[in-house]
Amino acid sequence: MINGSLLRDAIVSAAYDIQNQKQKVDELNVFPVPDGDTGTNMSMTIGASVKELELLKEPTVEETAKTAASALLRGARGNSGVILSLLFRGFANGLKGKTEANGVDLAEALTSGVEAAYKAVMKPTEGTILTVARVAAEKGRETALQTNDALEVFEAIVNQAEATLEETPEMLPVLKKAGVVDAGGKGFTVIFTAMLRVFQGGEVVKPSGGAPAKPAQVKRTAVAEASGDIKFAYCTEYIVNKKKNADNPLKLRAYLESIGDCVVVVDDEEIIKVHVHSNHPGDAIEEALKFGMLTNLKIENMKEQHSAQVLEAEQLEEDDTYQPVDPEMPYGFVAVAAGAGMQALFQDLGVNNIVTGGQTMNPSTEDILKAIHATPAETVFVLPNNKNIIMAAEQAIKLADRRVCVLQTRTIPQGISAMLAFDPDVSFSENRVNMTKALDKVQTGQITFAARDSDFDGHNIKAGELLAMENGKLSFVDKDLNRVLLKLTKSMVRKDSSFVTVLYGADISDDQAAEAYELLRSKLSDNVEINLINGGQPVYYYIVSVE
Repeated sequence: MINGSLLRDAIVSAAYDIQNQKQKVDELNVFPVPDGDTGTNMSMTIGASVKELELLKEPTVEETAKTAASALLRGARGNSGVILSLLFRGFANGLKGKTEANGVDLAEALTSGVEAAYKAVMKPTEGTILTVARVAAEKGRETALQTNDALEVFEAIVNQAEATLEETPEMLPVLKKAGVVDAGGKGFTVIFTAMLRVFQGGEVVKPSGGAPAKPAQVKRTAVAEASGDIKFAYCTEYIVNKKKNADNPLKLRAYLESIGDCVVVVDDEEIIKVHVHSNHPGDAIEEALKFGMLTNLKIENMKEQHSAQVLEAEQLEEDDTYQPVDPEMPYGFVAVAAGAGMQALFQDLGVNNIVTGGQTMNPSTEDILKAIHATPAETVFVLPNNKNIIMAAEQAIKLADRRVCVLQTRTIPQGISAMLAFDPDVSFSENRVNMTKALDKVQTGQITFAARDSDFDGHNIKAGELLAMENGKLSFVDKDLNRVLLKLTKSMVRKDSSFVTVLYGADISDDQAAEAYELLRSKLSDNVEINLINGGQPVYYYIVSVE
């Protein structure tokens, strides 16, 4: 039988062991793009349970499993971390009411965890952590028919997990081509093998680099991170109700770009939605009046806003938790973004709270949940803006004290497009549909670097080479940044494309960005408006939006 104290020690040991081996697991990732790597995400997810588990004194297996599951759920980050948390949550459900666990209990508990994980994944892929866990659970149930000994059943589970892991390259051709096993499956075997060693009488593993890393502070505001040297002082937003025979909105956009930056102009049959930073908001308004009547007008002094939010950020550093607030308005917004310019843009578009994160920095479910509870709204729309953050955001839905809608935004441009589609005067259902439809209207290009040597999707890639991503898929590899930007942008521009927005990152100087802008301007059709914004984002040199 396994008692609660032994299970507690086993999970703590597993947390430290995956932390010690996370780099080995990270290195199994096939895709060369720098990302929130599997080993790191799984380590931080289970590491979130250590402090709470160590406080338990003579617990039952139910108490241990429940404590671990709750902590993992809140600490889950990245798809692999979310799946791991779901395995432990199902495991806890299977041990409900148990003081100790025998072999049958352990086999059934893991089966419950596998079922929970499969249900949460929209399109389960075999040859991943899901397969490793499922086949291991099947072996556990088979063994439990022959013996009720907890140790024998868990040994069978671990042995089968390791055997199935070695078979994953035969299930996923991309793994076989790269000559590696699945990273998530490897993380699972590391964790369960460490638990087995404790069950067998071994000592709890000690961390080689201290306690599991504490997640980075989640920032509530964006402008507070930006430099106090603000070039354009006023953020101006409005909607133009177009008059009959109104001039082409492209002319309004061109004028606004001549007097400011961060210009966003969205046009449909009846209205023009505008956002601009400038030093002369009156000029932005006067020009707009030529196109029709104005409504929803808002002007904010960003220098004053910056000072106030710096003070708020300092206060938050003293108290590193979000302050929950009661709902006071119908709708609110939480977005995940990195880079001061990027975050400020989302805030200008109406986002209440920014969770710092993105590629390589996957925030946890708890990070997102705190931001939701700090948003004074009855319904909170969440924009993950990264495919590896969507599952963690979705786990916050069942934990929140208000209605939460996680939009499937996989990129920053999709998040911006969704915000621009929001209409405060229509119902929740209409907004959800309209904001989701807006995602399909924007194409996203991303330029980053190869984090490792790789032979991927027909490309022989060397570490450090430039990767051009088109709508999340690797398009081509090159070494010249401006050439990559031009080629990628041209490949996304269609006959009906009207706008190209280029967000340049933290590693691109203003002069480099200006040179890139002139190159695009000289090579693209005059019918395409180009907008250049300092996003300040890490990892990606450029993010390109085409509409």
